Formats: sequence, C-alpha cells, structure tokens
Amino acid sequence: MALFKKASDIKVGVIGYGGAFNMGRHHLNEMKQAGMVPTAVAEIDKDRLKVATQDFPGIETYTSVAEMLKKSRVNLLAIITPHNTHADLAIQCLKAGRHVVCEKPFAITTAECDAMIAEARKHKLVLSTYHNRHWDGCIMEAVDIIGKGAIGEVVRIECHMASWGKPGDWWRTSKSISGGVLYDWGVHLLEYALQVARSEVSEVMGFAHYGFWADQTKWKKDTNEDEGFAVIRFKSGAMATLCISNIASKGYESWLDFSGTKGSYIMRWNDYDLITHDGDKTVRTTGRNRQGESSKLYQNIADHLSKGTKLVITPEWARRPIHILDLANQSAKLGRAMKAKYG
Repeated sequence: MALFKKASDIKVGVIGYGGAFNMGRHHLNEMKQAGMVPTAVAEIDKDRLKVATQDFPGIETYTSVAEMLKKSRVNLLAIITPHNTHADLAIQCLKAGRHVVCEKPFAITTAECDAMIAEARKHKLVLSTYHNRHWDGCIMEAVDIIGKGAIGEVVRIECHMASWGKPGDWWRTSKSISGGVLYDWGVHLLEYALQVARSEVSEVMGFAHYGFWADQTKWKKDTNEDEGFAVIRFKSGAMATLCISNIASKGYESWLDFSGTKGSYIMRWNDYDLITHDGDKTVRTTGRNRQGESSKLYQNIADHLSKGTKLVITPEWARRPIHILDLANQSAKLGRAMKAKYG
C-alpha cells in the first residue's frame, strides 16, 4: 500500500555529509532524480554543512540527529556514517517515525540487523540499504546469461578483490568501526553472488591473517585483518568463496568467477568471458556488459512509498550478506564452521 500520494510528497535527508566520495551529495541527488525532495542534512562538521547549503540552497542543516528528528518534517533518511553507527542511528530514526536507507554495509552484526528489522516492523516503516550495485551492468549480465543455463548448474562462485599495500589511516582501517577487511567490498561481492546462487546458506567458515600492517597504521591493535577469507556452503550443494586481501601481490583479473557443470563465467567490470565445451573443444567468448542502472535503487524506494511497488532491497535481503560476514568473523575466531540462522 502506498504511503504517499506522489514521490514529490516525500521529504528526504541525509545523516552525514562528510567529504569522502561526496556521498551526501550523491544520495540527495539520486533521491531528487527519483522525484523526492531534498530537505535536511545532519552533520557534526560545520564546514561540511556549509558545503551542503551550497550544493542544495535552502536545505535545512542540523548538527545532531536528535535536533533534526525534533525540528524537521523529513520523511526518509539516508544514513551515511561509519559502519558501526548504522544500527543505532537507524533505530533512533525508526523510533522517531522516519523511513531509513543505510549505506552499505547494512550493519556489522546479525544481531544489529535483527534489531533494526524489528524496529521497522514495529512502526510499519520502510528500511533498506544502499545496494545500488544490485543494478551494476556486470552482475545484470551475469544473472541473465547464467540464468539461461549457459554454464549449467552453478557449482562454485569465487569472489575476490586483492592487492598488496598498506591500508589508509582512516576509520575504514579500524576493525571495530568498519567490521573488518571483508566488509567494505565484500558486502557488494556477496550481494552479487547471492543473486546468482539462488539458494539458502547452510554454513560459513572464516579465516583471517592479522598483524603485518598493524604496527604501521595509527589503529595498531584495532587494525583490520591483512586478509580475510570465507567459504560459504549453500543448501543447493554449491559453494562460494570470498577473499579480500591487502597482502596479495598478484591480485585478480576479475571480481567474480562462476563455475558450473557446463562451463565457467568470468565477470569483470566492463566485460566477461564465457567458457563452454563442445565435445573436446573449449570455446571462449568475450562479451561486453550492459549499462548499469544504479539509480534504480532510489527510484524503486520512491515507487514503493508512493505507488506500492514491491521493494527490491528489503531489510531481510540486506541482512543476508551481513549474516555471512558475521559468521565468517565468528568462525575465524573459533576455528570452526558456523551454521547459518538465515539462509
């Protein structure tokens, strides 16, 4: 059921207008493009609030979330703050009767996701996360081709992003703030993989290497893992691996590799290789990926709120990669596989 008569009735705002990647501006522009109205910004840095007023003349500015929730009539808030703040801020906004979109990752732990979802259900509010890469051209192409049976039954999905180099000295290097090395890009790669796997997760095994970069960063004892690795077993019998590393000299040519009973699919940003078999002959075809459509995320949210269109990135969907990452962290500590609660 639609909650607003039209998209322009939805007043939107952001929590966090920090300088990294200009994400505050980016979110408000995408919301505006979807027909919603940029209305408010909450940011502790007063210099960044000045930038917000330059980007969006007349926009309301607040130095705290509490002040915004008390004084503004904003309906939908995007949370663009460090990962470990997402859950508390989302719950604060939901309790105040506001719809919420969290930047990815949705949260750090499964328990945080559960608490956010429970609060949204209690108040009958929309809760989502910014999985705009759900509509990247590379994964839409892969879902289409693999879904038509080009590589047969999917047996293995390898997700990887790796290089050799010291992490930057900022909050994304802190494990307690960021969640760890697997979270930032790993959540995107897992969200890609889950679109293709089409099966529930049964268990997760995690591995980690610590310490090489630790003394060379300001975070020291709280520095992210040098490398994180996870093995995900699906109820279908398929498996997936995830590797994010800062100690891999060779790197990888692709983001995801899919292996099936009839061939393989190597997914890169701009193009892909489809490898199939014709008798004893191996056929390798390179193709171009379609254009991405990341703006569909906020268009879907606007349509959901104003037209009753089905929400694509539900909080339950957003919880799936976080649950995997949470289990991988627990497994790496305990040295054993962890059974999945949520498939």
